[in-house]
Amino acid sequence: MPFQNLNKGNLLIAEPSLMGDSSFSKSVVLLADLNENGSVGFILNKPLKLFLNDLVEEIDMPLPIYKGGPVEQDSLYFVHKVPEIISNSIQIDDDLYWGGDYNDLVEGINSQTIKAKDIRFFLGYSGWTKDQLYNEIDERSWIVSLNEHSDRIINPEINQLWKKKMIQLGGDYAIWSNAPEDPHLN
Repeated sequence: MPFQNLNKGNLLIAEPSLMGDSSFSKSVVLLADLNENGSVGFILNKPLKLFLNDLVEEIDMPLPIYKGGPVEQDSLYFVHKVPEIISNSIQIDDDLYWGGDYNDLVEGINSQTIKAKDIRFFLGYSGWTKDQLYNEIDERSWIVSLNEHSDRIINPEINQLWKKKMIQLGGDYAIWSNAPEDPHLN
């Protein structure tokens, strides 16, 4: 049964029960697309030790790359706030877009029209089939949250978002906020 308040732009906050999951432990996922065929999202708080200029030789700027999810991890995706510069972007919410024209992207970055604060890159994405995400929400794998951070979603401080959300939820969740990535290693 569909979760009534699930919309593009929502954040999916991994429940502590996902601790130890190699893809989603302590993850916060931006839901970029949601339709009758399934869902697409990008993990916001898992930086990789790679930079854009390591992968795209036409770009000189060392923009960080994040793990977007377990699907198509050899493909590069991006979320941005500059649809007026990157044509053919797909709107997520009032302030965020994903994808768009590659040539516009390269030109915008190299001319410094697109700044680091305007864009975030991901290797791979998080994807769910038609009812899979709804089932995972029903199974309490995810907490659905409105995205109060839309204007700041690209800010590096968002890396601590899972911990902050656990503290905000309080109770037993607050206890999990300082748990190690893999509690079994304690």
